[in-house]
Amino acid sequence: MVFPAANGYIIRFQGVAVLTSGGDAPGMNAAVRAVVRTAIFKGMDVYGVQRGYNGLITGEVVKMDLRSVSDIIHRGGTVLYTARSPKFRTPEGVKQAADYCRELGIKGVVVIGGDGSYRGARDLTHAGIPCVGLPGTIDNDISSTDHTIGFDTAMNTAMHMVDNIRDTSQSHDRCSVVEVMGRNAGYLALHTGVACGATAILVPEVPFDLEKDVIPKITRTQATGKKNFIIVVAEGVGGTENIARHIQELTGIDTRATILGHVQRGGSPTVRDRVIATQMGYHAVELLEQGIGNRVVGIKEDKVVDFDIDEALEMTKPFEEELFKIADVVSI
Repeated sequence: MVFPAANGYIIRFQGVAVLTSGGDAPGMNAAVRAVVRTAIFKGMDVYGVQRGYNGLITGEVVKMDLRSVSDIIHRGGTVLYTARSPKFRTPEGVKQAADYCRELGIKGVVVIGGDGSYRGARDLTHAGIPCVGLPGTIDNDISSTDHTIGFDTAMNTAMHMVDNIRDTSQSHDRCSVVEVMGRNAGYLALHTGVACGATAILVPEVPFDLEKDVIPKITRTQATGKKNFIIVVAEGVGGTENIARHIQELTGIDTRATILGHVQRGGSPTVRDRVIATQMGYHAVELLEQGIGNRVVGIKEDKVVDFDIDEALEMTKPFEEELFKIADVVSI
């Protein structure tokens, strides 16, 4: 079957599906839009799988067209929803999902999510349905890419929240200890702390002693005339309330703890997140068009790249020690 397109005639030869899995991240909708529009341009049938891999088991799959993704590029969250699927973690669940894809004529799936989602994509590929993963997480803890979809937006959201907290801290001569998300990674905390001029940044990648590392910085800065302080703590460090209490006990400064929480997951994605999500979504469809699966797409040195899923899962991401050092120096 053929139909007219902007560049002549395209043969409709296969169907693809797209799903979002794991925690939501701003920019996921931009990626979904890019997958749907690119696939349609190339003559493919496109299906949206709702609620992650679980939708391939429960049959929550809808046919997508150009209008299905209108006016979603600016929206946070995911229009396809996301959910965990214990059944998909079993061989029986993977087989059921693969069989359902074959029943619908789905020849490939684009999976937007984190490392756990990549493992699911690998399992589905091994079951005969080629998959391509896109890195969608605010944590930026995917080793095969410099930037994940959602990271830039989450950083900006956290920065604005900390800026607002600073206004109150300044008004009351307080120390504010602010916990940002990031799971077990400190990238979000580091970049937010640098952008907000934090007195100290606490991340799981760098060991610290509150009495030897943080308190002396506060007292030294206090001696120069500064009366309000911001301490940014990564979620993976934890104990934010205890850290705030100890700072107040040891310095006498009125200290409050704030946990930003899931406000960082939502909101309209930034330009950067919209652009990289669009680039990655386009590239994923190009891979599937060639019958290439078991790949993950990423951004390296501002270029779109892809890796074998197994290779990507074995990669390690070095912590940005130079940026951490810079943050320490300029916070005097």
